[in-house]
Amino acid sequence: PAISPQVKGLWRLLHTNNADTASPIQRKAVDASKYSIYQDIFLRQDDDDDDIDADDADKNGPTLIVSQVVKFGDKAQLAVDALASTSQYPLEELTTRQRTGKILGANILGVSKVGEDAQEDSSRPNSRIFFVFDEGNFNFDGLKVPYPVPFRWPIFRDAVKGWIDITYLSDRIRISRGNKGTTFVLLKEDEDEDDG
Repeated sequence: PAISPQVKGLWRLLHTNNADTASPIQRKAVDASKYSIYQDIFLRQDDDDDDIDADDADKNGPTLIVSQVVKFGDKAQLAVDALASTSQYPLEELTTRQRTGKILGANILGVSKVGEDAQEDSSRPNSRIFFVFDEGNFNFDGLKVPYPVPFRWPIFRDAVKGWIDITYLSDRIRISRGNKGTTFVLLKEDEDEDDG
């Protein structure tokens, strides 16, 4: 289902189990009882990105983006975008995550499954979306402030990789499990309700 056209669009988080492996920030930031939280899955034409040269954009085609959006109110939100990869939209940079994410044994960034524990379910091909967080911005009524995590620094690049397995997908409901063991239940927003 990760390559199904149904997966694209704006999804509102209804419930998460917030696994103990989530980072302390993630446990607070994905509390759907306090904030409106969305996951927006869309294609970005690489020629829209100032960092991509036009020859590469023609060669590479569109990039799959998974954007995590936390709305703190009508005029304040945090959007963290991840470059994503599926068999239909492969991303060369997205190699398998090598480390769990623990720093000196502590769960600061969250603890990811790796190695054998991170193997894709062979009975459910094309159900996984791999991602690497790439950039984030707070938006306060039009004023953008960069999210203070250096996602692109080589020392952090492995730690900001992950995946979501889509375990159920219909026109309106999606259930996914992430690389940290967290389960997400999401409702697809109607396109005419999408206020960005």
